[in-house]
Amino acid sequence: MRGSGGGFGLGKGLGIGSILIALVGSYVFGIDPSVILSLLSGGGPVAQAPSESGQPAPQPPASDQKAQLVSRVLASTEDAWSGVFSASGGRYVPPKLVLFSGSFPTACGMGQAAAGPFYCPGDRKVYIDLRFYELMRERFKVTGDFAQAYVIAHEVGHHVQTLLGLSNRVSQMRSRMSEEQANGLSVRQELQADCYAGVWGHHAARRDFLEPGDAEEGLRAAAAIGDDRLQKQGQGYVSPESFTHGTSAQRQEWLMRGLKTGDINQCDTFGGSN
Repeated sequence: MRGSGGGFGLGKGLGIGSILIALVGSYVFGIDPSVILSLLSGGGPVAQAPSESGQPAPQPPASDQKAQLVSRVLASTEDAWSGVFSASGGRYVPPKLVLFSGSFPTACGMGQAAAGPFYCPGDRKVYIDLRFYELMRERFKVTGDFAQAYVIAHEVGHHVQTLLGLSNRVSQMRSRMSEEQANGLSVRQELQADCYAGVWGHHAARRDFLEPGDAEEGLRAAAAIGDDRLQKQGQGYVSPESFTHGTSAQRQEWLMRGLKTGDINQCDTFGGSN
């Protein structure tokens, strides 16, 4: 991935959003997955969240490579989505980014560092603990600049859903459904966020930000956090009725669709069988 210093960022690792870590949080860290699954997308100016001690989390130094990556990717998503919204006569309002450590209150409830990056539609902020990238590298063995960027682009995809009013509609529909039906709707919402991440990647490639092999990094990342693979690793068997994000194959399919087309209209995961 191109950028100053040869890429968006220099650090290794991956994440694909807090929601994708819900299963991991429950299996590995003992965190209630409902805390994570209630949170959705983000990006923008950086703020500080209080740490467990109630004091502001320390800002990473200007030389921090992961913080530099986050800043570059967020700026790139703002450029891409501003263009998409403008083309349809709209205006894109970017989310804010909050760097945090430990646990802290958000408009969506108490955030947990182990949950990974997440978007809260209640305050329209993306929350990220930069140590998450190390966890993803160690736990899932997924590395590369584009893989790291993918997690942010996915959460920004949830922010786009919020701006379009889709997140609110999905929330209202899920409240009237059985748990299995609500999970199925969540899968479609998450797959759309993957497709939106691909739309960003398409526009980033046009600005010469991507290099050969970047798409493959993203596809490996998508495969690593499919519900089927996470469940197999975490509990030894797969329960499709409990999927909330989609299988590895589905996540790869929708990411690639966005990457190839760059067209938000091609990301209608709610219109057919996925």
